Amino acid sequence: MGIHFPRFSWNSIRFKLVVGLFVVTLPLITLLIYNNRYSIDVVRNQVAISNKNLISLYMNQIDDRLELAEKNILGLATTNSDIQSMGTPNSEDEYQIAKYNASVDLSNSMFLYKSIDAFFVYVPNRQDLLDISQSSVPFPERIEVEQNLIKHLNQLSDSSQMPSNSWYIQNVGDQSYLLRVTEADNLFIGAWVNANTLLGPLSLIDFGENGSGLLITSAGKPMVRSDLDLEHVDLTKGFQHYYLTGDRNNLMVVGQSSSEGDFSLAAIIPNNQILQNLPMLSWLIGWISFSAIALVPISLYFLHRTLLVPLNRLIAVMNKINKGLLHVRVEDYKTSDEFLMVYHTFNKMIKQIEKLKIDVYEEQLSKQRIELQHLQLQINPHFFMNSLNILYSLAQVKNFTLIQDMTLCLVRYFRFMFRSNLSFVTLTEELEHVRNYVRIQELRFPEQVTCTIEYPEMLKHLNIPPLLIQTFLENSIKHSVTLEEPLHLSVILELRETGLNPFIEIIIRDTGRGFPEDVLTQIRSGNRIVDEKGEHIGIWNLKKRLLLLYGQDASLSCYNGFPQGAVVVVRLPYAEEL
Repeated sequence: MGIHFPRFSWNSIRFKLVVGLFVVTLPLITLLIYNNRYSIDVVRNQVAISNKNLISLYMNQIDDRLELAEKNILGLATTNSDIQSMGTPNSEDEYQIAKYNASVDLSNSMFLYKSIDAFFVYVPNRQDLLDISQSSVPFPERIEVEQNLIKHLNQLSDSSQMPSNSWYIQNVGDQSYLLRVTEADNLFIGAWVNANTLLGPLSLIDFGENGSGLLITSAGKPMVRSDLDLEHVDLTKGFQHYYLTGDRNNLMVVGQSSSEGDFSLAAIIPNNQILQNLPMLSWLIGWISFSAIALVPISLYFLHRTLLVPLNRLIAVMNKINKGLLHVRVEDYKTSDEFLMVYHTFNKMIKQIEKLKIDVYEEQLSKQRIELQHLQLQINPHFFMNSLNILYSLAQVKNFTLIQDMTLCLVRYFRFMFRSNLSFVTLTEELEHVRNYVRIQELRFPEQVTCTIEYPEMLKHLNIPPLLIQTFLENSIKHSVTLEEPLHLSVILELRETGLNPFIEIIIRDTGRGFPEDVLTQIRSGNRIVDEKGEHIGIWNLKKRLLLLYGQDASLSCYNGFPQGAVVVVRLPYAEEL
């Protein structure tokens, strides 16, 4: 008869945990929500004001530099006699001299106006552009700008529209430039600067991982390329006050419009950067932490009485059961209704498990024993048929000596193969079987197969699974013997130690073509391997046997040697003979 308790009980662990959770956490959560909202608003306003002042200061610096460059352009147009002579020269010589002197004057201007990329003078009727740029401007960029500039100035010359009296935006390829042009005496004088040049120093300011400073047009389009995803960012709301944008309103935008042109400087600041390492938030977190610490003893005592003590009793019994003591049970004592039900059900289940464990364990052992014997009895039918064909061929030529030798080898071979009741054989027995198997192959392939075996004498009584070495030799002979080159096989056994765990390493090599890459992939993944020459059942078979006999303590790896040949490395745990 099971334990029954009412749907609602004052002694229910559910009720106790809910009440305790609300008593401990509700005041903290309420205070945290209120303070977080208030603190975020205050911090956001402070950050907005700070960045607004910073952006305004930098925008004023940009405007001042553009204004100085503009004054220099107007000064060149009105006071520079060389530039004026370029517009109305009396002769070609005078034009060339004036052009040279003008280039010197523009070069001197470049040293004084580092924030400007280039000054230029263009004579439309000659289609001649004198463009002096900073040394930092790449040559391909300069050529591209000059070509675009000539086309643009020709359009101004052919139309009645006069150049703008302020800096305006001109796009060249995927770059945006600020351009200032004035007309005087049949020529154009001006300057241009890449938007990235003006924005360069702003990159030193940390706006956060997802933040950035941008130059934008009056339509809210960025003038410089940015790594930010601006798909959901609105830059058209003006810059009188800060505002939030982004797909989750997680970005703050502040900015300042330029007084020298139709563009603005904006800063995009992510929320996580706004709230990073700020005093108000640190104080709030500290206060909440202190309050939480003060409530910890009360919470721990409550949880200890209602939850931890019953759980510890259950865990103690489970630990004993993990050690194999299935006769232990959870004793009855006064606790919550849910734990009483758990204890009763747990004791009932353990009683059933104790009854079934022996039957299940013995059934698993029997299944593994049958599976191991089945794997050991798998014989390659091609080997058997080939051996009979060899005997038939020898009988036809009446080579009775080799017939006797071959028959004796086959008797030894099949006597060893049919010892299916053994999970282990000694190394001496396995190697005798290997030598006998190699002798059979030497009779099959005269002068095409050779084999060497090396092992320390101390390992001759070592117990290993039967057919461990012969399986790989059979695989090498099956897939690597050709009539062109002889095949050499080598078997090396060594005792090694890693830390305190000694192991036996068996290395089997051949001089054939090695494993195909797809076969190596299948071996490492533990799948059955099939290639154009048939199924490599021996490798899969042996991996299965090693898993049954040793679990994860044994390993098998295959790779191709240098310059050629297949290499198999088997590692077995080593235990000294008692």
